[in-house]
Amino acid sequence: MQDTLTTYEAAMTDVKNRVNAARSSFQAGMQLLPRDRRDGMYAFYAFCRVVDDIADDSPTPEIAAQGLAEWRQKIQALFHGRACDSITIALLPAVRRYHLVEADFQAIIDGMEMDSIAIVAPDTQTLDLYCDRVASAVGRVSVRMFGDNSDNAQRLAYHLGRAFQLTNILRDLAEDAARGRLYLPSELLAKHGVQSRVPQDVLRDSALQNVCRDLAALAATHYKEADTCMLRSMALGHRAAMRPPQMMRAYYGAIFDRLRAADWKDPSTRISLSGIQKLGLALQTWASQLFISKAA
Repeated sequence: MQDTLTTYEAAMTDVKNRVNAARSSFQAGMQLLPRDRRDGMYAFYAFCRVVDDIADDSPTPEIAAQGLAEWRQKIQALFHGRACDSITIALLPAVRRYHLVEADFQAIIDGMEMDSIAIVAPDTQTLDLYCDRVASAVGRVSVRMFGDNSDNAQRLAYHLGRAFQLTNILRDLAEDAARGRLYLPSELLAKHGVQSRVPQDVLRDSALQNVCRDLAALAATHYKEADTCMLRSMALGHRAAMRPPQMMRAYYGAIFDRLRAADWKDPSTRISLSGIQKLGLALQTWASQLFISKAA
């Protein structure tokens, strides 16, 4: 028993070091969770980070495919109760305790595989599938660990994941183009008369703003649906489970609003928030939770 405990603690130390090294805004939202749920989310973040790094940093798609295939096997083993490295050791209690679903983890790896082969102007259906795999699947795992396993929470993951990923796409146009990627859907490019599919050329096209505005309108619809789902979850008694997604919604929503205000006049300028602005959003989230709690 002592050896098992020591192994788990060592695994969690490694996982937390990975999270700290990433310097992600993710950490702020996770501080709202009880320790067991927070540790599970740290392990889950470490998994997402490592497969994302394989997709982004592997020198060839073939090497990326090999690395992702190894993680498919690790996840399959994990859901059969076998852990083989620090991330899966740290994940195992969460898998058992929160009834996590293997298909969601495998979907995330599927999304990373799509990224490892540079995506360029996908059709709308492919873009939606990509968003489901790399973002909404993350949401499906997360809401279970936050404490809401309801169908409504799964709908929240569906909409919030897509809203967040579309925001990322609209924010990271230049960074993605430098990697040879272009996530703007082919139907919108054609609608606005953009003929090139070369990422850097598309960013210089005078119609880029119109394409981005249309994609932003889709993201706004998902944000609106996600807000409805969050309010429904809180009304059903899942206020604590909604604190992390509320904070993440506030962060991404602020980025999204700034993107729309900048109107993609200069896609090379990356929109971000300062530490003070992030703190202000965190305080707003706490205040709104307190108000809802008192009103309930």
